[in-house]
Amino acid sequence: MAIKATVFKANLQIADMERHYYQDHTLTLARHPSETDERMMVRLLAFALHAHEYLEFGQGMTDEDAADLWRKDLTGAIELWIDVGIPDEKLIRKACGRAGQVVVYCYGGRVADMWFAQNSAQFVRQKNLTIVNLPPASTQALAKLAQRNMNLQCTIQDGQVWLGDGDASVQVERITLKTAGDGH
Repeated sequence: MAIKATVFKANLQIADMERHYYQDHTLTLARHPSETDERMMVRLLAFALHAHEYLEFGQGMTDEDAADLWRKDLTGAIELWIDVGIPDEKLIRKACGRAGQVVVYCYGGRVADMWFAQNSAQFVRQKNLTIVNLPPASTQALAKLAQRNMNLQCTIQDGQVWLGDGDASVQVERITLKTAGDGH
């Protein structure tokens, strides 16, 4: 018998001073049996960074035709495709063809660095692709916030990101490796 996903609930308060977005979200995250707390919390962080009324979690862990998160317009066209981890370059290329904007949040230290170095020539061709690297210290600290029922606050201001639960707070460092529209 297959192991089922573990359900996590998150009440997420977002104060994004950069986008002037201030909302509370009640989220249900299904953590796939092979997914770590670290990856799940990076998905939650990606939600906070791109929060929008139409942004939703996808089946990216189990379906290569789906994003980890995506935002579709009212016609079903994909405006934003977000992947977490170190996805296959071919899948990123495919996503870039299907979505207006693609963002990858990679993490894992040296593994993520090697993945980017090996694929950077192909990534340059994708004009609607942004790649952000999250250092291990940030993602491992995020994993420690994971609980089955979470009350989290995310503050985004002056390029800084803070995610906390009232007891602990994590400053998340982001290193942009490639920005949409440029060649690097």
